[in-house]
Amino acid sequence: MKKQIQALIAVWFLMMSIGITTAFSQKDGRVSPAATASQKVGTTDITISYSRPAVKGRKIWGSLVPWGEKPNPWRAGANENTTISFSSDIEIEGKKLPAGKYGLHMVPQSDSWTIIFSKKNDSWGSFSYKKEEDALRITVKPTEAPMMEWLQYSFDDLTQNSVTLNLTWEKLRVPIMIKAAK
Repeated sequence: MKKQIQALIAVWFLMMSIGITTAFSQKDGRVSPAATASQKVGTTDITISYSRPAVKGRKIWGSLVPWGEKPNPWRAGANENTTISFSSDIEIEGKKLPAGKYGLHMVPQSDSWTIIFSKKNDSWGSFSYKKEEDALRITVKPTEAPMMEWLQYSFDDLTQNSVTLNLTWEKLRVPIMIKAAK
């Protein structure tokens, strides 16, 4: 009986260590790794935090990421909510947005995209998204881009008071103009 209990305890410890190892490998060795991009514009610090899915030979736009807002907008990355923060008030595509941290969601269409800045920034993806929590919605035009295997956010066209935030993935670029508020 004592040997059976010892064997059960040994099996239990083995199962626990496998579970702990699996939990750590899933969190730290994710298929879509975490990333951050930051830029200063004027006196405003901008930081976007997201997870980077890969194309892996899949059709992305209109398939893996469906067109439209059915049933929810796209989380603009993978895993947890993509977030963007601004240390001071800014303008996005000419519309004012107060300083803060926002959940970033998108409604892709073949010819225009709706970019959503949600006051709720701690959701898992867009599954609990609610339109009434929007802080701002803007519309931008996507453009063709060279192939990008891993989803990436980057900044370019930097001036003293403005920058373009780009989402680039597969063969598409989604530019978002950001200006320091006056």
